[in-house]
Amino acid sequence: MRRRLVEAAARLVADEGPATLTVRKVAAAAGTSTMAVYTHFGSMEPLVTAVVEEGFAMLERAFVEVEPGDDPVRDVAAQTAAYLEFASEQSALYAVMFGTAPLGRFRLPPPATDQRGRRQTLDRVAEALARAHAAGRVQEERSADLSFQWWSLVHGYALLEATGFVLAGPGRGRVLEPGLVAFFVGHGDEPVRARASVGAGLGAR
Repeated sequence: MRRRLVEAAARLVADEGPATLTVRKVAAAAGTSTMAVYTHFGSMEPLVTAVVEEGFAMLERAFVEVEPGDDPVRDVAAQTAAYLEFASEQSALYAVMFGTAPLGRFRLPPPATDQRGRRQTLDRVAEALARAHAAGRVQEERSADLSFQWWSLVHGYALLEATGFVLAGPGRGRVLEPGLVAFFVGHGDEPVRARASVGAGLGAR
């Protein structure tokens, strides 16, 4: 029942936005009574936090679908494509996850408190970046630092695309792809090799 309530709340956010998060609507979407919400969560605020956790779990599942190959730079680009696909398909949920959608009276704990997003996002990209370093494609050894730089680039682009400042069609080819190539070249990769790997990874989704 707890999972049913979380999934119902996540669907409401994704389909109708965070303003729909009321005890009555969540219970109805889960096919249960309002008492179930109070029994399993006590109030709506813990349920909202659980929705964010479910969002990151969904993002992690998207990353798991990217099977590691012989080219770690291509793998990072494929992870980027998976990230953007999630941000596009779950735009309302994505906005709640990163605090860009108003939640009214609900408050989420600071990301530094619960480290949300680290395991599902940064750690998985850091693994591929560590392999890129081992393969001589990037010079920076601190894959955690590189993964934060990657996240800044990709999350910034995702927000621009989600809000219509960049159109997905031309934007991914004229903004995102060159940005990723510049990221890898700036950290030591060869330009021709970086362009080939990034193009293959982004086109794999």
